[in-house]
Amino acid sequence: MDKSAVKKISVKKLASQYTTLFTFVLMLLVLSILTQGAILKWASIKNLLIAESVRAFAALGVGMIIITWGIDLSIGYVVCLTASVAASFAQDPTFVAAMYKGQNFPLFVPILAALTIGLLFGAFNGILVAYGNIHPFIATLGSMSIARGLQLIYTKAAVVGSLKDTYKHIAQGTVGPIPNLAIFVAIAVFLIWILMAHTRLGSNYYAIGGNRQAALVSGINVKHDLVSVYAIAGLLYGCAGALLASRLGLANSLTANGMELDAIAAVTVGGVSQTGGVGTVPGMIIGVLTLGLINYGMSYLGIDSYYQQIVKGAIIIIAVYFDMRKYAKNN
Repeated sequence: MDKSAVKKISVKKLASQYTTLFTFVLMLLVLSILTQGAILKWASIKNLLIAESVRAFAALGVGMIIITWGIDLSIGYVVCLTASVAASFAQDPTFVAAMYKGQNFPLFVPILAALTIGLLFGAFNGILVAYGNIHPFIATLGSMSIARGLQLIYTKAAVVGSLKDTYKHIAQGTVGPIPNLAIFVAIAVFLIWILMAHTRLGSNYYAIGGNRQAALVSGINVKHDLVSVYAIAGLLYGCAGALLASRLGLANSLTANGMELDAIAAVTVGGVSQTGGVGTVPGMIIGVLTLGLINYGMSYLGIDSYYQQIVKGAIIIIAVYFDMRKYAKNN
């Protein structure tokens, strides 16, 4: 084989391996030209980080689930429920319409409540999938409806607002020029990366997604690990809910509406294979930022926000199509 052929194969292999990164860089270059460099200014970068930070938590959670060859459709309403509960415990006690009027809860209470509910919902999903042998699509579709109903019952379909300034500062504050939200995401990314890349449990997730029967034969407790991955994802959704309520300063029945689409689209673009067993934490975050750039670009160009939903749906279909083609070719 001559050098040109070897070089061609190497470039092709490199492009295949780093498709997600190349896509992100290409999008950044195109938008920097279209916006005359505005996207590269710190103000734009800061806004992008703030806008995509909560979605990043959801993407990390569903990304791990998809690696095990699962799916989670309950994300949006679980985040909505956790945000509403967190907001209810973070309201100004003097607010006339406060859900717990006169009660001034410590800051850890709304956060702990959101994390607990997210964890319980995640574990519930995992039990349905692992021990109930219910397909993840159906199991999480059902829990999505349950979360929706519980949110409406708990809040009586009302807006939960007038949150304390100290609580709002958690997500709205900054450390120097860096938004608090970006710091929280960085911590979450680091912890999930450690879990997925450097622990036995993370290796088990990849093994289960790659070949569940082989994982079972090799001694992996598949049911236990499936419950754990959904539970960890639920914990991340709880974080997303608590931070979203803090960022918005309120929560209502429309909070996090469609977040499951955003998260699934992001990780799909980020290289997490729908066939299971393939995906990286850095890829998930690059996928989140790529979709964020697309949203920013469409907004900057004056494209109606409703069209963004069409674009996200198309992105999922295209990304899955090429993923399936690559998977078929590799086999």
